[in-house]
Amino acid sequence: MFTILKKYEKIMIQALMVMMAVVLGLATIDLGWLIIKDIIKPPYFLLSVDQLLEIFGLFMLVLIGIELLESIMKTYITQDQPHYEVVLSVAIIAIARKVIILDVKETDSLSLVGIAAIVVALTVGYYLMKKSQVREKPE
Repeated sequence: MFTILKKYEKIMIQALMVMMAVVLGLATIDLGWLIIKDIIKPPYFLLSVDQLLEIFGLFMLVLIGIELLESIMKTYITQDQPHYEVVLSVAIIAIARKVIILDVKETDSLSLVGIAAIVVALTVGYYLMKKSQVREKPE
């Protein structure tokens, strides 16, 4: 029974990887179309801050998707990486995306404090995870 479930899990993971690859391809095409559309509008080759933030946000979203796809491949297919490391890595990238596209002028101070707390918590968690992995490995 366990082997059947493992095979089923592997099929589901492969299906998710294919779907993620399709979504990443479509998101990349959408990003390219957005850049071209913004560049050919008058004034030509000039982008407003809002357009730049939208492009950077979509760019970071594609990068997060690529990281997630790579993490799924490393973790679930090769089984050589702990699952919690993948979750922390993707969470750090996702919060970095949020910080990069954040409009500080329109964000209230309590939200900024919350984002800062999340960044600190994820960083400390990742540091402690890496530190424990180094201690566990025999020389």
